[in-house]
Amino acid sequence: MQDKLKKKKHLLNIINNLPKKPGTYLFYNKNKEVIYIGKAKSLKLRVSSYFKNDKSNINLKTRVLIDKIEKISFVVVDTEMDALLLENNLIKKHQPRYNILLKDGKTYPWICISNEKLPRIFQARTVKKNIGEYYGPYVSSKVVRALLSFFSDIFYANGWTPFSFLKRKVNSEEELNNYLQIIAHIKKILSGRIQLVINELKEKMHIYSHNLEFEKAEMIKQQLELLKTYQAKSIVVNPKINDVDVFSIISDQKNAFINYMKVIGGCIVQTQSVELNKKLNETDEELLRLVIIDTRNKYKSTSKNIYSSVVFKNKIGDLNVSNPKIGDKRKLVELSLKNARIMQVNKHNASIIKKETTSKKNILVALQKDLRLKESPQHIECFDISNIQGAHSIGSCVVFKNGIPSKKDYRFFNIKTVKTPNDFQSIEEVVYRRYKALLTEKKLLPNLIIIDGGKGQLSSALKSLKKLNLTGRIPIISIAKRLEEIYFPNDKIPIYLDKRSASLKLIQRIRNESHRFAIEKHRKKRIKNTLKNSLEDISGIGPKTSQVLIGHFGSTKKVFNAKREDVVRLVGETKTRLIFK
Repeated sequence: MQDKLKKKKHLLNIINNLPKKPGTYLFYNKNKEVIYIGKAKSLKLRVSSYFKNDKSNINLKTRVLIDKIEKISFVVVDTEMDALLLENNLIKKHQPRYNILLKDGKTYPWICISNEKLPRIFQARTVKKNIGEYYGPYVSSKVVRALLSFFSDIFYANGWTPFSFLKRKVNSEEELNNYLQIIAHIKKILSGRIQLVINELKEKMHIYSHNLEFEKAEMIKQQLELLKTYQAKSIVVNPKINDVDVFSIISDQKNAFINYMKVIGGCIVQTQSVELNKKLNETDEELLRLVIIDTRNKYKSTSKNIYSSVVFKNKIGDLNVSNPKIGDKRKLVELSLKNARIMQVNKHNASIIKKETTSKKNILVALQKDLRLKESPQHIECFDISNIQGAHSIGSCVVFKNGIPSKKDYRFFNIKTVKTPNDFQSIEEVVYRRYKALLTEKKLLPNLIIIDGGKGQLSSALKSLKKLNLTGRIPIISIAKRLEEIYFPNDKIPIYLDKRSASLKLIQRIRNESHRFAIEKHRKKRIKNTLKNSLEDISGIGPKTSQVLIGHFGSTKKVFNAKREDVVRLVGETKTRLIFK
């Protein structure tokens, strides 16, 4: 049991440091074997979803997978599509047990423009030399077909398209030149220079919308959406780059962070990030030289080419080490650098979190001592009331766990039983509803309750605890704002903590957060009620009629000030009569 808790804590620590960036993640078992590979638009959100407390919606296979996870690694890429392509490469390389897709050698489609006198444009699954120029890869054949259709629509002229033109005889040199110009234009678009075309399409879409030709407008909108999903060039898969090892290093005074990417046939198939502790004042070149030799042996690399973020003054055996400055080669190095930098940031953040955790523990120890509590207040809840002359009353409950806000546990309460301004009764209602719910749901109770207010508010909260048979089971205090007096149950005289003490500062922070949350919710409620649509208050005028009128005139006020005949034109005589009666 202890081992399971330790493993879970270790994995959650990794997850907490994952970036909210696109990438690919790898799960390992206790034998250090890759058992699952996945892609994500946001690594942190996707990986954390596996470890939610509620696993009722998770199938049996996934539960078994989660139980076997001992280690998590990840690779950050630039786009969601690159994440998908890298996933494809890594699955083929590792053949993970729990991946059921992409094991069969599936490849992603490309667009090829042939080297012929009259170039052909077609979809290809494999890249072949000397056939033509390849663009992609793309997420699916659907995207490729949409692009080809898009080109047909865009370049339709004189009754023919770039595709249909090939099926008939070329009648003149002029026609041939026109065709080659269109091919050149398509190449530019596929190379990423599509903004002009996008702008033209947007303008066209707006014209169709203005002319109420909504079907045509929707068609163009779909084309635009599809265009957004494709990327002309990918760093993860690039046929212009053959077998190569990519190394990058980021270092500070104490540590060095090195990333390695193995590229075979233009595809990234292996990646690793390592941390080194500096013993002396080693240079980046010295450290990287050692890692290059060790890593290449580990992954049995046979490539003679290495792209490095560092310029090497001396050769490494017979290897060709270069430091690319531009182009796709440089992009590969920058991708490697990005992953090394993320590792460095994670290390720094982990160090800060460790210090903060230690500090929070010390504060909680001090708070326990100052308030004479039996146990450490790991779970604190604080209540406040916000209203204006009793209207729109809101009760707030904020939750702090281990000295930091747990915002997912925050709750607010619309006051139901109190009709006149009465903070005491409002506190009584809110406290009762909160702990009635926790008891019903069999959830953990807090180690400390804080009430924003004085002796009266504290007494009201105690009434609710008594009704729920919780008297004496949960420590409870109140804090009055004026002099920061802290009241305890059954004590007539408050205590005063040192204004410089960490304990008081934590109590103040929790109290202020509760006040802020109450005001925020109260303001939203007040605005909502203030802006209630007065048109819907009219008998016979429903939400749809109201929306039509406000959509046309701009506001309720402008509806009432509008010409009668304009309103009749929109909603008819009967409803107009109701509005202007």
